[in-house]
Amino acid sequence: MNKITSIDDLRKIKQLLESQLRLREKSDDPESLVQIKVAMATCGLAAGARTVMNTLMEKTADEKLPIVITQTGCMGYCHAEPTVEVRLPGEEPVVFGRVDAKRAVDIIEKYIKRGELLDDIIPQNYERI
Repeated sequence: MNKITSIDDLRKIKQLLESQLRLREKSDDPESLVQIKVAMATCGLAAGARTVMNTLMEKTADEKLPIVITQTGCMGYCHAEPTVEVRLPGEEPVVFGRVDAKRAVDIIEKYIKRGELLDDIIPQNYERI
């Protein structure tokens, strides 16, 4: 996130967060939207998950993409942090490992928009609760 140097910078951040919150709270059918979960337990934060989360939020807000982004606790993939789970509507989730800011943008541009798979996908070996 950029340094806040003016009241306008603060207003932009407020607007970004409010639009994300509106999307999350007022969606009648969240299963019809792309959902992104960023693992932000201690290991994820230490590996840079906050930067990944901010990049994803800024990118989706800039392009006005109807994507719900949330944070989650540990996914159990500490060796591959930061990790990001993406669930496209009607599909099983895909977990990406070793995600940095550049790779976060690639996930949106290549996987979400164009359906292209990327490297460092963590095989699904867990059960959903």
